[in-house]
Amino acid sequence: MPESTAKATRCSQRGKLSMSCLLRPHWKALTLAFIAVLGETLSDILEPWPIKIVIDNILQSKKLPDWLGGFVSHTFGHEKLPILNFAVLAVVAIAVVGAASSYVEKYLTTSVSQWVTHDLRRTLYNHIQRLSLSEHDKAQTGDLITRVTSDIGAIQDFINSALLGMLVNSLTLVGMIGVMLYINWRFTLIALSIAPALFVVVYTFTRRIKQASRAVRKKESELVSVVQEVLTSVRVVKAFAREDFEVSRFESQSLENVETALRARSIKAKLSPIVEVLVAIGTCLVLGYGARLALRGELSAGILIVFLLYLGRMYKPMRELSKMSDAVSKAIVGFERIQEVLQVEARVRDLPRARRAPRFKGKIEFEHVNFAYDEKPPVLNDITFKLEAGKVAAIVGPSGAGKTTIISLIPRFYDPQSGRIKIDGVDIREYRLKSLREQISFVLQDTLLFHASIWDNIAYGKPDAEPQKVVRAAKLANAHEFIEKMPEGYATMLGERGMTLSGGQRQRIAIARAIIRDTPILILDEPTSGLDSSSEQAVIEALDRLMEGRTSIVVAHHLSSIRHADVIFVIKDSELVEEGTHEELLAAGGVYSDLYRIQTCESAGELKEQPTAS
Repeated sequence: MPESTAKATRCSQRGKLSMSCLLRPHWKALTLAFIAVLGETLSDILEPWPIKIVIDNILQSKKLPDWLGGFVSHTFGHEKLPILNFAVLAVVAIAVVGAASSYVEKYLTTSVSQWVTHDLRRTLYNHIQRLSLSEHDKAQTGDLITRVTSDIGAIQDFINSALLGMLVNSLTLVGMIGVMLYINWRFTLIALSIAPALFVVVYTFTRRIKQASRAVRKKESELVSVVQEVLTSVRVVKAFAREDFEVSRFESQSLENVETALRARSIKAKLSPIVEVLVAIGTCLVLGYGARLALRGELSAGILIVFLLYLGRMYKPMRELSKMSDAVSKAIVGFERIQEVLQVEARVRDLPRARRAPRFKGKIEFEHVNFAYDEKPPVLNDITFKLEAGKVAAIVGPSGAGKTTIISLIPRFYDPQSGRIKIDGVDIREYRLKSLREQISFVLQDTLLFHASIWDNIAYGKPDAEPQKVVRAAKLANAHEFIEKMPEGYATMLGERGMTLSGGQRQRIAIARAIIRDTPILILDEPTSGLDSSSEQAVIEALDRLMEGRTSIVVAHHLSSIRHADVIFVIKDSELVEEGTHEELLAAGGVYSDLYRIQTCESAGELKEQPTAS
């Protein structure tokens, strides 16, 4: 990790991320850029003076000031032609200094902006990765994407165009005002008479532009969220033939975005014309007063021309500073939105004295566990049970009873409001999250594979796995045969979410991914749901191999698939109502017995409805 990125990450962890914190690691480049800014400022201030020399000291034969005349006469001579040569060379020298300084400043600021963007993007993404699932449940994915991309892009634009640009314009403005006061202080005061009005206008519009920029960014986030939601659910959209509805929804969201952006643009568009009018008023005042002085012989033509040139250049920084208000407003809004995410603390995090977990044996205990999502009604109420190491447990019950919540608490995706969960007799909150989750493998109903090779997907949980172990895991998962038949074997690239494979194939790759981790605890959430009979059989065989010798918890709706579990926990209405083996629960005639009887009758009914073969 680059040093600058490490410092930015430490700042965010302390809750003190600021622009100075991001820029501090790049102080050397910024110092050189500042020197270049001084060169730009100096060239801007000196640029009109060769014209004054030509008009006053060549055309009107006035003497050069003593401090400059001695240098010119000693280097170039006393005649008018040498003085002209000096003026011409001065124009070239000033242009070269300005051009070189501008290049160095632009190059360094671009370099700094790129690294600051990288540091900020990595810091934000790292923080998002470590947020608890409860925070992700509330956040919109599209909004987070916008903060990682567009909001950080606004900060990059600010550093590129406005950070040192504002400094250049401010120094140039101060320098020119100083020279103009030296030339004629009355002139200067007249020129600056419009400054208060300019300040009020820019300040007022900057506040309005900031509010408009925040509204635009919010609408952009909502638009990205709609796109992300639909693209990740495109199969559902097509299955229900809702393409027209989604296009209409997108169009409506896009129109709202356009309207908000146009309102913001309307505010921004008013600023520049108002500034131009005020600048024109100031120019007229100076021009009228200066021309009267020149006609009375109180001001030389060269000084008047230089003053007018300075006037135009003095107003240019004012214009530029007013235009930069847009970039500054966007950057401020973007930074505030990034700070909002960074200030969200993960509800589930390592405790101060958490230690690395030893290799688990696998004994799991729930002690009076209560859990609810935010302020909603309880999902689990006083859950207490014990699962011995190396045993297989099944969790069954009606939909919404809390089965998936139970298995989500074991790896600390969420923390209970009260009660304790222990592994091998120790509260899991005493262990570091990473070391806890490294010893738990998952095979879920909705198998998620990445847009990567089959090899990378199998080795995702253990990227340093040896090649032979990846192949062995695939064989144990009954996946090796179909992988070998694919065009590039294990190097075959999968489509997003693995949709180029069948459900059974995806599930077997997920099992191979769990096998290669070789963890003592295994969690299975409806691993055979939605599979045809042949795929289900292949998956069940692979699961049997996977569960051997491991503490396994299976969430199942099909009760026939968990008949051989060592213990079955029955959840109903957020409570643990029964536990025992399949035979014990059937004999008890309770909830499990009723569920099993209903499923058995449904299966028998389906068999009767199937036509017999002739």
